Amino acid sequence: MASARIDKWLWAVRIYKTRSIAAEACKKGRVMLNGSQAKPAHTVKEGDVVSVKKPPITWSFKVLQAIEKRVGAKLVPSMMENVTAPDQLELLEVSKINGFINRAKGTGRPTKKERRELDDFTDPVFLGDFDDSFDFDLDDDDDL
Repeated sequence: MASARIDKWLWAVRIYKTRSIAAEACKKGRVMLNGSQAKPAHTVKEGDVVSVKKPPITWSFKVLQAIEKRVGAKLVPSMMENVTAPDQLELLEVSKINGFINRAKGTGRPTKKERRELDDFTDPVFLGDFDDSFDFDLDDDDDL
């Protein structure tokens, strides 16, 4: 039976973009192998269940083939099977919907028109309108 390092397998089946990111996830405790935390050098074999925490859910994959060489995206389904719980997938759908509903228009970077309006609002145009007729008598010590 073939085996592979878990960080290489996670990279090979395209769960993580780079092997170093996969290894870092293992070190941070985001990757579980058969219910226990896995280090990057831990080996996976056929039939193992790998759980990966990627907020907002925890993905679960069953290893169908342990590989260390990256394969094309079309071949990935023959290397692993997604066994993520339905409640986790439902949580993902809810978070996607909430992300679009709660996003209010204009909360990001201002448009060019909004920036001009802000500049006009904050420009101190009124500073030149002051009357310089105030008499301050700084020499008199009577007022102190």
